[in-house]
Amino acid sequence: MSQAVLPPPSDRHADGDSDDLLEFGYEQQLHRKLGKFASFAAGFSFVSILTTIFQLFGLGFSFAGPAFFWAWPVVFVGQFMVALCFAELAARYPISGAIYQWSRRVGGEITGWFAGWFMIIAQIVTASAAAIALQVVLPNVWSGFQIVGTDTALTSSDGATNAVVLGTALLVITTTINSIGVNAMARINSIGVTCEIVGVIAVIGVFFTHAQRGPDVVFDTGGVPVDSGYIGAWIVSGLMAAYVMVGFGSAGELAEETKNPRRVAPRTIRLALSVSALGGGLMIIGALMAAPSLTDGELATQGLPYVLNSVLSSPWGTVLLIDVAIAILICTLAIQTAASRLMFSMARDGRLPASRVLGSVNKTTGTPIAPAVVIGLGCVLVLVVNVGNSAIFSTLASVCIVLIYLAYMMVTVPLLLQRLKGWPRSTTGAPKVDSEGKPLFTLGRLGLPVNLVAVVYGAAMVVNLSWPRPEIYDPSGDFPLLRWAAPLTVLAVVAVGALCFPRGKAHPNPVTTGVSA
Repeated sequence: MSQAVLPPPSDRHADGDSDDLLEFGYEQQLHRKLGKFASFAAGFSFVSILTTIFQLFGLGFSFAGPAFFWAWPVVFVGQFMVALCFAELAARYPISGAIYQWSRRVGGEITGWFAGWFMIIAQIVTASAAAIALQVVLPNVWSGFQIVGTDTALTSSDGATNAVVLGTALLVITTTINSIGVNAMARINSIGVTCEIVGVIAVIGVFFTHAQRGPDVVFDTGGVPVDSGYIGAWIVSGLMAAYVMVGFGSAGELAEETKNPRRVAPRTIRLALSVSALGGGLMIIGALMAAPSLTDGELATQGLPYVLNSVLSSPWGTVLLIDVAIAILICTLAIQTAASRLMFSMARDGRLPASRVLGSVNKTTGTPIAPAVVIGLGCVLVLVVNVGNSAIFSTLASVCIVLIYLAYMMVTVPLLLQRLKGWPRSTTGAPKVDSEGKPLFTLGRLGLPVNLVAVVYGAAMVVNLSWPRPEIYDPSGDFPLLRWAAPLTVLAVVAVGALCFPRGKAHPNPVTTGVSA
């Protein structure tokens, strides 16, 4: 008797994942090519500690001195609580457009739509802010990268304008990569993440082997009075960590392109944040130990490039800066990819203007090309309208992170309400195992306290991020209105969102899929 020839295990898993997706009412259109490392790379490259810490170290140090380090573990604990909630949702709803889909299923159509709307706007601005980071690195590699003017500082008019030029060029490259297909994106992203991890280890090694002082430097308040005044300064310095540790949920955005996403995405969400926090914390301590001086003002203005240039002679210092530039490339690429999948997911449900175009997938590349192009154009527009504005960097970074934290809360708050009603035990029709037959990730009895901490932390951080501080939103003092950039932007996004909110029902309706919350 002849026996049927079974497909390879990876193909069987892919078929099972496609059938799983059908249970939510969606056909498999995107190419399911991403493995465990590629999924991890998506989250790790979004956080991109080489990009963000190089970009933002000076911000934290300038407010609270070396002791600003302690804001790092505090933010990590808060964000890890959020990540645990996301991981539990990723195991149950492995669908592209994670934030939108999760919020929609635990909070309803209106909450879900606004969560997706907030996240799309935030990711466009975040990608723009990431692209700006090239200005921190490339002029230090070669002076020829300073195309506009001579002052390389982001807070200067020359530096801000040149950052727009470099950022626009980068966005053209990432948009092209995203339009080619998920294979090219994943390959470039994985290579880039490997380079970034090697770079992080190298930077940490260099810092620790060139230490000028011991690790107890993290208790130095940098001359700021150690009284109630320092607490306020330290809280402001925590914005640096808050800016860095976001985007870990992007593995969920690529769920429909990931093999066995019910198992892989929850793990990589937690792993991406944890590895980033560990590596970033060691980089911060190492930089404080290796800096030639803590009082000459260079750390606050130049950040980590100052330390690297001080302890490493060319060409090794230049090599590490090039590695940072690679990290900026893959960070921008990862953010744009996540944003395009979110836009595709919402358009596929008929929730955006031009949904037919934005919700289509190129059959050859398996990529939603239209969303990638729209996201790229949106990022460039954000940069162009800010040409010559010395407050561009701090304003962009602050506003986009406020929007991200609000989008996160539009998941964690309704999820907490669902837990009080018995979720996930009350969920009907949802599978209890992944495509390999293994139990789904769950928080069990810890779900309620973890979720509660995530909500309280998120609310506190939204207030902290939105506070109208001139030193954050208007460092030059030339644009007082920018101090209110965060609340004004949120109000504008809500108002435009209300006008754009679709009046019809989403398709498919999650209630009809058998997996409603």
